Amino acid sequence: MTLLEFADVSFRYPDGSVGLNACSLAIAQGSRNALVGANGSGKTTLFQHGNGLLRPQSGVVRYAGKTLDYSRGGLRELRSKVGLVFQNPDHQLFSASVQEDVSFGPINLGLDEATVRQRVTDALRAVGMLDCASKAVHNLSFGQKKRVCIAGVLAMEPELLILDEPMAGLDHAMRTELSAVLDGQQARGITLLLATHDIDFAYRWADQIHVMIAGRCSASLPSAELEEFEQRHNALSDAGLPLPSVLTLHRQLVAQGVLPNQASPRSHAELLDRLANKENH
Repeated sequence: MTLLEFADVSFRYPDGSVGLNACSLAIAQGSRNALVGANGSGKTTLFQHGNGLLRPQSGVVRYAGKTLDYSRGGLRELRSKVGLVFQNPDHQLFSASVQEDVSFGPINLGLDEATVRQRVTDALRAVGMLDCASKAVHNLSFGQKKRVCIAGVLAMEPELLILDEPMAGLDHAMRTELSAVLDGQQARGITLLLATHDIDFAYRWADQIHVMIAGRCSASLPSAELEEFEQRHNALSDAGLPLPSVLTLHRQLVAQGVLPNQASPRSHAELLDRLANKENH
């Protein structure tokens, strides 16, 4: 089932710059999706249309098969189902304490106090920030702030979680922790859509990769088919993106006869396992 759909969506900003240009893209329910492309390719603009922050000047955005309703009530319902996490957490956090910030959304849904409290607890636990509930937001690290932003969205119990460059500014350990958080949400049935410049992460993590060029989705494909698709269509190179490094390395190992020409690995860990198994045999 298609959960979120953009059909020929176009949008220009007041200064005349193109945000989206007849962009079409479909997000399947329960899937993990990576949106890749250069800066200015339209990723953030697309996300803001998905959450109703921006409205198409032409084309249509649909959620669960229905065209978005841009009335106050329609947008409130949409944002209870589609959560958006901005790239910069300081653009999303505005309460004094962690608990207050995560409580904001559920309170505005009109939920009772006990339900709000439980949602906040569950959301903070999901991102590993329960022990920081009483901390002041301004005392948190950048990575902690990002996790609190995600918790604030999770407390709304969305069906679709959209994250704009969630890995930006995080060190390796923080990226690993955040990946685990995302995997946990997908295991709960939440559909995930994120933007990233890290093509290795996109290839390893996502079910589907969507390539943005100049405000348009130029390609949508299963991650497992990326190498074959790239050979035929140059989707990544046209977007100024490299091939995932594991694919480049795998090609070299096959060319040198070190590994047989089998299906390409999705991660360096998988490639190392193949090398270890070959040595053991």
